[in-house]
Amino acid sequence: MSTRTPLVSIITPSYNQVAYLEATLRSVLEQDYPEVEYLVVDGASSDGSVDVIRKVESRLAWWVSEPDRGQAEAINKGFARARGEIVAWLNSDDIYLPGTLRAVVRAFEEHPEAGLVFGDVLSIDAAGEPFNRMTFGPYGLEDLMCFRIISQPGVFLRRSVLEACGYLDPAYHYLLDHHLWLRVAQRAEMVYLPQVLAAARFHPQAKNVAQGTGFGREVFRIIAWMQTQPGLQETYRRLKRRIHAGAYRFDAHYLLDGGQPRAALAAYLRCLSLHPPTALAVWRRILYAAVSLVGDPSRWRSRFMERRKERLRLP
Repeated sequence: MSTRTPLVSIITPSYNQVAYLEATLRSVLEQDYPEVEYLVVDGASSDGSVDVIRKVESRLAWWVSEPDRGQAEAINKGFARARGEIVAWLNSDDIYLPGTLRAVVRAFEEHPEAGLVFGDVLSIDAAGEPFNRMTFGPYGLEDLMCFRIISQPGVFLRRSVLEACGYLDPAYHYLLDHHLWLRVAQRAEMVYLPQVLAAARFHPQAKNVAQGTGFGREVFRIIAWMQTQPGLQETYRRLKRRIHAGAYRFDAHYLLDGGQPRAALAAYLRCLSLHPPTALAVWRRILYAAVSLVGDPSRWRSRFMERRKERLRLP
């Protein structure tokens, strides 16, 4: 890394997640990178979150606790105040791994063309035990259009590109991040950092668990939006079947996790009919959906998850 140390701005939107908030705050404040601006935007929590924030307020660049209209508005408040050349948000139940910010800054320095740097992300349970590694690759705009999803806690943005393409669209509640990545990727390169940068926590109150089926609904809204964008229309026409297959696969994923195997299997079959390679890449989940219609595979799944946990340990 050069002797220059660009400022990194991290925003944490927070609302009634006191059980996990301290770990989130600590994972940012204990980074070994010296130039960090940390902003916390709390939505008037009533569960003791404000007391946790006050314990570290001397180390925060800014924080507020006031009602807002949701996650997008809270994060956008932070974006508007951020001064860093590199910006990101970390939800109040997720964590950064040690050394993450230093690695990300190095990646931006080595790739001045990059508007977005992203890496792998661990899935952790409520107790912080890892049970999966979400591994990605050198994705680009076409991959995003086909709904190859990257995990938000492992994404960092160059602020000049963010300012050029605009902040989060409050009209999206579930795929607000993917919608932003699509806009950023039209303007600048994406750079993949092949290491674990963060951990995303899955627990009963998390949006991706408690409201999973909402993600599938928004995926088709994004497809409609793509068709209105001059910079995406030609690619959409060329990749239409793959794009729709990716949307059905994405929808099926959340339907299956939401306990709707019949609807999930139907979505997987639509995916298969549109673009078989997209469906066959997740053949295990298709099999799981099919088995769920005639029996209860939860015992098998539990054994599988336990074996996976044994292979994964946070550093």
